[in-house]
Amino acid sequence: MYDEDDDLTFLNKDDLDSPLDHMAPVDAEAEAAKPDPEEMLALLESPQTNQRMLAARAFCELQDERAIPHLIRLLKDGCPLVRVSAAYGLGRNPSQEAVDSLVVQYNRDWNGYVRKGVVWALGNCRDRRSLPTLIEAIKTDIPAVRLWAASSLAQMASVGYEAVIAAIPPLLEALRRDPIPAVRSNCAWAVGQLCRELPSNVVYATAIDGLLEAIVEDEDLGVREDARAALLRVGDPRGLQLIEDLEQEGLL
Repeated sequence: MYDEDDDLTFLNKDDLDSPLDHMAPVDAEAEAAKPDPEEMLALLESPQTNQRMLAARAFCELQDERAIPHLIRLLKDGCPLVRVSAAYGLGRNPSQEAVDSLVVQYNRDWNGYVRKGVVWALGNCRDRRSLPTLIEAIKTDIPAVRLWAASSLAQMASVGYEAVIAAIPPLLEALRRDPIPAVRSNCAWAVGQLCRELPSNVVYATAIDGLLEAIVEDEDLGVREDARAALLRVGDPRGLQLIEDLEQEGLL
């Protein structure tokens, strides 16, 4: 769907990071320095682009449901910096009211950074309506968006059984075939998260097989380690036995 040559072609570590990774820890001093919600709410309606961007970015720290309608509207702003800030703001203030607008913006936005923020926000909304968009993103989008689509699909664990079994096949496909190791690693982590919500059935067994395959066959050490960690968290006896056997053979 999207060309690898768009605005995230030259992918680096920062492109793959979560929007949360660069936020300072919340302590008493940080709390005191937070923006004033009333002032930021007013600025969301500002005619000046930089003020709208500043206000939308403030709600990446602030949680206030009054901002949600404004942030939804700003998803369509002409400035991509405002749109991406609005998307991350909705990720911090998740709402089922935002899901349809986030899906529409994902499908229409040319900017990879915005789609990345939208995918992250959709995961935090934990709504089944986001599932088709997240599946499309992990299959067709640029690397940074695929990476966060994997993380967001893991959030389907709290949505319900049907969402979990729909999320696992595209994650396994990406775990096997995605050319970017960081994406495969996130897929391994996500599959492990979803397995913890499944009974011991065919879907569960297929997911465990995918993680075992990654441990044995993936060319990237980091992916193998993340698949191993996912299996250890799940505690599947078959997976634990394979890990023990590989460790005894010096292959892990």
